[in-house]
Amino acid sequence: MRARKSATLAASALVLALTATACGSDDSNGGSSDGGDSKDTLTIGIKYDQPGLGLQTADNDFTGFDVDIARYVAAELGVEEDDITWRQAQSPERENMLKNGDVDFIVATYSITDQRKEEVSFAGPYFVAAQDLLMRSGESISSEDEIGDLNLCSVSGSTSAQKIQDTIAPDANLQPYGGYSECLTGLENGAVDALTTDNTILAGYAAQDEHQGKFELAGLDLGPENYGIGIPKDDTELQEKINAALEKMIEDGAWAEAVEKNLGPAGFEVPDAPEVTEGK
Repeated sequence: MRARKSATLAASALVLALTATACGSDDSNGGSSDGGDSKDTLTIGIKYDQPGLGLQTADNDFTGFDVDIARYVAAELGVEEDDITWRQAQSPERENMLKNGDVDFIVATYSITDQRKEEVSFAGPYFVAAQDLLMRSGESISSEDEIGDLNLCSVSGSTSAQKIQDTIAPDANLQPYGGYSECLTGLENGAVDALTTDNTILAGYAAQDEHQGKFELAGLDLGPENYGIGIPKDDTELQEKINAALEKMIEDGAWAEAVEKNLGPAGFEVPDAPEVTEGK
């Protein structure tokens, strides 16, 4: 009787040990920050003040094209929407957020540039926008040559601001603000003549109900902006997984649906999807 009981206890201990080993293996993969096969939770950086792209609503929900991209990618990485923690990723802070481990990745109208790739890596691109100007209705310009006479606003740390200063209109009076909503207030009250950034962002603001008829895009193509998903420097495993998710989203039609849902109301036609090239 005692021998049978000892054998039973030994068998139970073996089962528990095997179960613990299996769970430990899963946790090791899932809890890694280097692109493991599954991860219980994700912290994702997005913009909070860009209608149509990344917007925090009054009831603390998050909407926009970038948000839909992030949700799709998270699902492909095995993370449910309820297990995503959203973090505001303001333009000047994005590199630091990735380097400090504050977020797992960033989907926040984050243009891929060689300068940024010295500090972080990217997956994508997942969209190609064009820089333009948003101006008060009836006051728009029609030529790039007129930009130098304007008081411009853009966001500190953005590629749009850098382009204006370096190549497009070095003599323009450019006022860097902390966020696009601050620039929009300045445009509305006459403190600046134009807000410059990507046409996707500008169209989202112009299409908001409270701004209907107040603003218009100049319609200038001041150069392409390739949006990528920012990831920690040289995390090639995560890069490959996110690239695969983006390619699947494009192939199954979810990408085009997200563009139409979020940017269509601003008059955007669904463009051709970009080729995913980062890391390849």
